[in-house]
Amino acid sequence: MIRPASLQKGDRIRIVAPARKISREELQPALDQIAAWGYEAFFTENLFAEEHQFAGSDAIRIADFQAALDDPDCRAILCARGGYGSVRLIDQLNFEAFEESPKWLVGYSDITVFHSALHNLGYASLHASMPINFKGNSEAALVSMQKALAGENYSISAPLHAFNKVGTVKAPVCGGNLSMLYSLLGSKESLDTGGKILFLEDLDEYLYHIDRMLFNLRRNGYLDNLAGIIIGGMSDMNDNSIPFGESAEEIIHRHFKDLNIPIAFGVPAGHLSDNQAFIFGLEIELSVASQETLIRFPHASESKTGAE
Repeated sequence: MIRPASLQKGDRIRIVAPARKISREELQPALDQIAAWGYEAFFTENLFAEEHQFAGSDAIRIADFQAALDDPDCRAILCARGGYGSVRLIDQLNFEAFEESPKWLVGYSDITVFHSALHNLGYASLHASMPINFKGNSEAALVSMQKALAGENYSISAPLHAFNKVGTVKAPVCGGNLSMLYSLLGSKESLDTGGKILFLEDLDEYLYHIDRMLFNLRRNGYLDNLAGIIIGGMSDMNDNSIPFGESAEEIIHRHFKDLNIPIAFGVPAGHLSDNQAFIFGLEIELSVASQETLIRFPHASESKTGAE
């Protein structure tokens, strides 16, 4: 798995909007933060295009995203926000120039389709906050993102959770938004999770749908030969007038409780203000202990980079 080169002061971060639309006002806190980190933010006027809920037509969003992939002076592509729309682009994108000049792809939620595509091509990517969220993010969320981009080692901790399974493992991490992973099953972006740590998070789903999606992941082999599991935020879930009878975490626990691997619940990543950064594709250390979960991400010197 190739880790894109770490960012240096003055490097360019290109902002794109592959899904829902965003305004200049919503973007400004992120522009201020990127400047404070010492990087240069770049975007085209297409970033503020609008077509119903989307950031412009599919053709506009495809062209803007392709230009970012092809840009040899761009060291990171930062997706402005999620929502819905990224899957409408993926089959029209060409990653050949990206492979000549790998760069960080940054985002979460709907951006899971791009994380999965890059994972299958053999490139690490960054599951982390997006400009729409910067204003409300915790300091830890933004610091972890900065450290990941700069190639520094860092850790994420989470308190004891009743559904945890104690253990320690070193393995590559992959995954993302549960609904997106479910929607990608059977496509070329479907993941091979064997020997890996699976990370899952989600937002605003009906509880019965969480159960249905997990059954489908199980039936498609996603739970076979896993090295570990990390559960991030399961935020703002919905129920029917006749209650399903379990919370999202209880549903997940039921599906995973018989697996004899380390499992960590309540990890601060996903649709949370404390959305800490995960480097997908790289080997990490997951340590689920009796009092705390600790997840360690490696320094760039410990990984093969696209600069080699």
